[in-house]
Amino acid sequence: MDINEQSYAYGASKSTIREIAAYGAARKAEIGADKVFDFSLGNPSVPAPEEVRLSIEKALTLPAVQLHGYTPAAGLPIVRDTLAKSLNRRYGTNYSANDLYITCGAAAALTISFHTLYNPGDEVIVIAPYFPEYKVFIEATGAHCVEVLADQKTFQIDVEAVENAITSKTKAVVINSPNNPVGSVYSEQNLKDLAEVLTNADHNICLVTDEPYREIVYGAKVPWVPSIYPNTMVTYSYSKSLSLPGERIGWVLVPDTNPFHDKLIPAVAGAGRSLGFVCAPALFQRVIADCCDVPSNIEAYAKNRKALTEGLSKLGYSFIEPQGAFYLWVKSLEPDANAFFEKAKQFELLPVPSDSFGCKGWVRVGYCVNYEIIGNSMPAWEKLAEQY
Repeated sequence: MDINEQSYAYGASKSTIREIAAYGAARKAEIGADKVFDFSLGNPSVPAPEEVRLSIEKALTLPAVQLHGYTPAAGLPIVRDTLAKSLNRRYGTNYSANDLYITCGAAAALTISFHTLYNPGDEVIVIAPYFPEYKVFIEATGAHCVEVLADQKTFQIDVEAVENAITSKTKAVVINSPNNPVGSVYSEQNLKDLAEVLTNADHNICLVTDEPYREIVYGAKVPWVPSIYPNTMVTYSYSKSLSLPGERIGWVLVPDTNPFHDKLIPAVAGAGRSLGFVCAPALFQRVIADCCDVPSNIEAYAKNRKALTEGLSKLGYSFIEPQGAFYLWVKSLEPDANAFFEKAKQFELLPVPSDSFGCKGWVRVGYCVNYEIIGNSMPAWEKLAEQY
């Protein structure tokens, strides 16, 4: 039987992050959860805010057809209007409901955006290290993923390297700030420098910004990119800010200031239609409308961040101090991050080696775990360091 070979390849190769998480689950069942230090998944350990529960309970009083019925393909108008007004209050913008398309999480938001923009043969620049699924999503459109390393000291965007990577086929640049896996936040000046390069290119280049960690920062300011570079599309998810990863709810924004707005809006709708991403979960559309201004619980992640960085620093590990998100980018104690990971496994430590993020020689340590896991893992980190 003939099948789609690209889909088979993606399914057969699987995600490194998911494979490590599956291994961790098996080890927990085998030797006990308290003996496995699983830092693989970006699965929030902080419970969803109380406001989420109250919103769900309120929604449950609606008539069944209204509660569980289909919504318009782009999402409920009242929800999109509420979200637009929230963005306008925060960023001094003038967005309307028609500028937003509600999606099944960030994955759908990105996939819809990519299918809106890219054609076979296009080139799309991503800033490495980057979330590995970007490459899968990009290649599914027939476009090519072009990896450009971030500055390896600051992990800000290496603007000169981006400029050198631009060709006549470059359709877009994808950025993620706060960044997964490093935790860096791109500064306003860094983004302005990038905007200048894109503006001076000899053809139009869109900037797609992926922002599920926007609210999870430790004193850093996350610039609003459309105010810096008009030809921007924004993708967002409530998986991290409201601890709702399994509910798959987010949005795509085409800012009214984007010079191609009137063509992009129907293209977004068409991409959603062709991919089958219409009518995002109705219940959680209502939840995000009620909770879009509820603050994230940063304190728990900040506490974990402090414990992890202080603990690893005392043991001699090098890392990039995270400004946002809930990952620590730790330098591998040998050039081969995969070999380092295999040694870590011997002590039941499960970080994610950096190769799948497009960058060698590091591991990602997700600290969105219970606080006790961090403290209990320190003897294992010490034993691992002693191997070197």
